[in-house]
Parts: sequence; C-alpha cells; structure tokens
Amino acid sequence: MAKDAEALAVVARILSPHCRVTGMSGGALIADWRRTRFLGMTSADIQKFADGSSEERTELLTGLIRAGCATARRKEHSDIEVGLWLRGVHLLIRTLGFGRVLRLLSLAAPEYARADQACEKDVARLKRAVQAHSRRSWLVNDDCKTEAVTAFVLLRRRGVRAVLHIGVREHPFALHAWTSSTGLCIPDADPRGHAFTPVLSIDGGGR
Repeated sequence: MAKDAEALAVVARILSPHCRVTGMSGGALIADWRRTRFLGMTSADIQKFADGSSEERTELLTGLIRAGCATARRKEHSDIEVGLWLRGVHLLIRTLGFGRVLRLLSLAAPEYARADQACEKDVARLKRAVQAHSRRSWLVNDDCKTEAVTAFVLLRRRGVRAVLHIGVREHPFALHAWTSSTGLCIPDADPRGHAFTPVLSIDGGGR
C-alpha cells in the first residue's frame, strides 16, 4: 500500500494544476476539470512512474502531455536567468537572513518531478554558469550559500532531484553550503580540500 501511495504521489506531481489523480481498484483515475473529462491508468502504468525505466516514464509522460494533463519538460535556464536568480537569492539572504530563506524554499522550489532523469551534463552546465556568475559578481563574490540555494531552486524548478546541504568543519570552525544532484555538488562539497560534515539536508519542497 505504501508503494502504491508513493507511485500515485509521483503521478500527482507531474500532472497539470487542473488535474487530479485518485487511486482506484486496479489503477487510478485522472480527472481533468478544465475539460471535464476523465482518463484511466492501470496499476502497471502507475508503478512505471515510480520505478520504471527512463524510456517507460518518458513514454507515459508523452501520453499525458498529448492528453493535456501534463506540461512538457522545462527548457534549460539561460545564462542571463542564472545570473538574475543568483543576485536575487543573494539579496534575499542579506535582507532576510539565511535561516528565513531556507524556510521559504518550499515556495521557491516546488515539488515537481520529471518523468525522465536529469543527466550529469545538465547539472554540470548549471554548475559552470552559477560559479562563473558568482566569481564575476562583486555582490555575490563566491558566496557558497547563494550558489547552493540558487542551484537548488533552479534544479527543483526543472523537476530535477536535488538536496541542499549545510555542513560544518570543527578545526578551524567553518560552515559551508552546497547542493548535490546526479553526483555533482554546486559549489564543491569540499572547497580547497576541506571536508565538511552535513548537519542539515533539505530535499524537494524545502523539507
């Protein structure tokens, strides 16, 4: 039962706001309230969203997009957009404080899930853009908190799984923030070879 509920939750995150999914015997019913129509899914289809192959999830998502129940994959963030987000996040941290910004992540980074898996190349491209803007900006100036939050928000808004970590080093004492996704970290988890122990990790939806 728990696995079925998890699979339904994945489907619900993919659907457009005007659609709702309800579990039923032998599958699920998708209600499209904008067009006042209903679509059925088998139990096997629902499970493919949770633990099927990338090709299977992409095929099912394509069907939902054609039926008007889901939106296509979001485009890559432009270089200008990354720079604007980076400066905006930095100003928010300076104005509200890092702790309050972390509590706002559930609003800025909604829990949206892509049917296909993000590749390491996409995350690496975002990492290069974030760090390039951070180094060029006198305002941001390589601030790890700003880079980590910006990367987390932009990845989550594209439906990519990401985790924001806050770590600590005892000798000498220091704090560091980074976001991990597809095996990469933005910024690096161990800058200048110094290891940090995570004391707080936030996944999708700001939890």
